[in-house]
Amino acid sequence: MHDDFAFTFGIEEEFFLAHPKSRSLATHVPASVLRACRRRFGDAVAPELLRSQVELVSPVFDHHAQALETMTRLRRGVAEIAIEKDLRLFAAGTPPIAAWGEQTETPKARYRGLMDLFQIVGRRNVLCGLHVHVAVPAGVDRVQLMNRVMPWLPAFLALSTSSPIWNRSPTGLMSYRQAAYDEWPRTGIPDHFRDEAEYARFVELLAAGGAAKDASFLWWAIRPALRYPTLELRICDVCTRVVDAVAIASLYRCLVSRMVRHPETAAAWTPFTRRLIDENRWRAKRSGLEAEFLTLDGQPPMACRTVVLALLDDIAEDAARLGCEPALARIRRLLDEGTSAHFQIKLFEQRRALGDSVTQAMQYVVDWLVAATYAGTDSGALPP
Repeated sequence: MHDDFAFTFGIEEEFFLAHPKSRSLATHVPASVLRACRRRFGDAVAPELLRSQVELVSPVFDHHAQALETMTRLRRGVAEIAIEKDLRLFAAGTPPIAAWGEQTETPKARYRGLMDLFQIVGRRNVLCGLHVHVAVPAGVDRVQLMNRVMPWLPAFLALSTSSPIWNRSPTGLMSYRQAAYDEWPRTGIPDHFRDEAEYARFVELLAAGGAAKDASFLWWAIRPALRYPTLELRICDVCTRVVDAVAIASLYRCLVSRMVRHPETAAAWTPFTRRLIDENRWRAKRSGLEAEFLTLDGQPPMACRTVVLALLDDIAEDAARLGCEPALARIRRLLDEGTSAHFQIKLFEQRRALGDSVTQAMQYVVDWLVAATYAGTDSGALPP
């Protein structure tokens, strides 16, 4: 059933804009930057909550090679426009150097409303994520599908970690972005809903009480999209290297395909399931690929890398059917090489050992982020 469905997908990536000398986030970005991006790329480039951020919104893809070519072209094009405006573009879940109190919101009614409502929580939202949409066949209940996919969310976070530094200091976490994002309401792991109808009733209760205008104000780690017939993955840090983003998107696409085609393979839901998933999310935030995940059936904890390898085995049939095998080879390399968070920590420690000040070491990290964001595929490239 659904063997002929394409499970098309889309990618949204958020980026920071920084000053080339200080490497700190730009506190003022001229409107001409977004105008130039829109002239060249249209609606594929969008504003984000803060002026120092920009978002890339993909078209609908049906193949990973198409996604890699398009997202690489968009990244490089926006990076070149940023350079023309004496700015630098980079992808990281949190910026190594940023004065969050000096950031200003994008002048858009939705963003002004969020800042007014959430105050310091909104101003501290100096965070960038990766969102992946995968189309779901008509007649498949997306909330029931979401329940089946949820146990794997911590593994997706671990594969994407790119936010180990906050306010010029290593945090000890591989994804501080996820920790900071927990300040917002309606984030983290969703509750268990029976189906889309029950989910809709919950949204109606929130709207009736003035808590949320609509389902787009539920900022959970995964959710049924409001405007599209997709299931949206939201837990991931933005990936510094575009090849990693496409690999993670392909892995999620294959997982959605498997859970649609073989729902009987999903773990049974118990009163403990959501809390166990959230505990594993914490472990992914803290330790990334080095995390030990609790099992849902009470067996001994499993290494994150073992969990990911098991997932690759589980979705092998779907990967072959969708032509995702080349993209998923990158997942295995990630397990060996580490994520952006690993590189940032390593670079910082290396530069400090060579005698750099904290600020100089952080600037070096930003230089690598800028270079790797543009290059997209060279996992070991270091700035000059």
